[in-house]
Amino acid sequence: MDVSGILANHAAKFQSITVEKETPIVVDAGFLTATDLNPIDEETYKDDLEKHLQTLAQEGAQSLIHSLFSLPTVSTPEGPIATLPEPTTRLPRAKPLPKPKPPTKWEKFAAAKGIQKKRRDKKVWDEERQEWVNRWGKDGLNKQKEEQWIHEVPMNADIDFDPVKAARGERKARVAKNEKQRLQNAARAEGSRDSRKQDIEKTLAGSRISTASMGKFDRQLDGEKKPKGIKRKFDPNEAPVTEENKRSLALLSRMESDSKKMKRERPPAENVVNNRKAIRKATGGSGSTILGKKTDLSKGRRKRA
Repeated sequence: MDVSGILANHAAKFQSITVEKETPIVVDAGFLTATDLNPIDEETYKDDLEKHLQTLAQEGAQSLIHSLFSLPTVSTPEGPIATLPEPTTRLPRAKPLPKPKPPTKWEKFAAAKGIQKKRRDKKVWDEERQEWVNRWGKDGLNKQKEEQWIHEVPMNADIDFDPVKAARGERKARVAKNEKQRLQNAARAEGSRDSRKQDIEKTLAGSRISTASMGKFDRQLDGEKKPKGIKRKFDPNEAPVTEENKRSLALLSRMESDSKKMKRERPPAENVVNNRKAIRKATGGSGSTILGKKTDLSKGRRKRA
């Protein structure tokens, strides 16, 4: 039996969805992308740009859809769903990979003692209710003492002892303790020893720049590393005439601006009183001490009179 005609008809049905090019279109089903690496045809590009772009988009979409139909599918109530493979195209990251968080105090202790972490279930079986209840949150097991209708009061309790308030206070204290430990772990992770050491070295390197010698003659600390890349820049001794003229004019303009800033407006002459000259003229050049003695003698003569 000759089946060549049947195979030819079957192949003709799928001829419209196969795209044949010199360089095959690269399809990445994981990212649902199709990349055409073939060079652009200048004639079709210049003759009809819109038709050329539509052809490229149609060929890329056909290649992508053809690859999706060849993937394994899973039947669901909504219909068959294809399982996408892992992407093959490596995309660059916009930001570096996050650094691993340092272990907390409890994690270090558990690792040293060989304690394995066990995840608690959110639901707990309640024997009295005979049902699963939340461990925390609304109607949680941690609020059982607060919501029960009868409470046991200690013998040495005060008269105004409130068992509901005491149970609530204990629960709030546990929550505050957990929050305090979380903040301590976060502070310990941020302010690690290496980061503090880097901050100290950065501050020390910045303080060296404040001296004229860039820290060359400063006393070195124990274990201090020699700074690299800190050099003092000097102007060359020999320079073109134009460069020297620019430097001189800049220095003169700076001196002129400084002198203007230092000048102050003097008050009018009528408001100026020279105390030294006035005392010298009143005492005949003897000074303020003689003027004080004369005033004391004149007071004594008035009292006698």
